[in-house]
Amino acid sequence: MLLDNPTLQGIIDGRISVVFRTWQRPTVKAGGRLRTRMGVLAIEAVDAISANAATAQDIKRAGLADRDAFLRCIAGRDGVLYRIRVRPGGEDPRIALRSKKPDAHELAELDKRLQRMDDASREGAWTHAYLALIAERPAQRAPELAAMFGLETKPFKQRVRRLKELGLTESLKVGYRLSRRGEVYLAHSRTRPRQKS
Repeated sequence: MLLDNPTLQGIIDGRISVVFRTWQRPTVKAGGRLRTRMGVLAIEAVDAISANAATAQDIKRAGLADRDAFLRCIAGRDGVLYRIRVRPGGEDPRIALRSKKPDAHELAELDKRLQRMDDASREGAWTHAYLALIAERPAQRAPELAAMFGLETKPFKQRVRRLKELGLTESLKVGYRLSRRGEVYLAHSRTRPRQKS
């Protein structure tokens, strides 16, 4: 479930606690958690409803001005209308991970994880090269970094997101930088021979 920045900020601030979505099938479930760029959201309920069943209170809790705004929001979308109740669910665990200096065991585990990612790539090893480039060019635009590898922006970003999942990189307003964890790992990786994919 993608949420724009004003909606996310409203949820974090407590002004928004309901989101409406029209789906063929739900992409979140009650009791689940959704990781976003502003933290984790707790999904409290996911209910299929008709447009007429949306109450004035639901609409207000969704940050919409009135029923007309609600109807414009859902107009022209195919599928079933869902009312999702959400609340802030805490910080993204990757934030704490990024600042955590990996010990020898964690470095060895990262070696294995990144080697598997390299081995699975049709283009060969890429993880070390991405980390090194991000270290050399923090805050450079993703399309420019992607072009250095001869890639379109989308597949490049998907790969960087995998490094972010491991706590090695973090996104900036423009581009990326290595986290503290990423800096330590890159220094470690430069002292060990890389296996060829």
